[in-house]
Amino acid sequence: MAESRDDVQALLPLPLATFHILLALADEDRHGYAILQDIAERTAGELKLGAGTLYRSISRMLEAGLILEIDERPAPEEDDERRRYYRITPFGAAVARAETGRLMELVRLARASGLVPRKA
Repeated sequence: MAESRDDVQALLPLPLATFHILLALADEDRHGYAILQDIAERTAGELKLGAGTLYRSISRMLEAGLILEIDERPAPEEDDERRRYYRITPFGAAVARAETGRLMELVRLARASGLVPRKA
């Protein structure tokens, strides 16, 4: 089933946690703790999601079709059988791209209003 532009736009603006989870899954499949680590690293510790926020967000994202839980696992010596692994879907990637575009437009408007310093 192909999602339409309207389906994508209906989810915007994304909650901050959702956007960061999509960013964490954009380059590789991850389990929950690895998602938390990626977000903390990517934001230099500025954003630290709690486990409750993470798993409530994941539940909503699974329901919306932004991500899916996968059965593929790393080698047993590198895995913990309790972990659940997640992957961004093509729809999730489209939503993340749309949110990125929305944010870029906000920055453009702020810059045009003199609220963001122009690059040298």
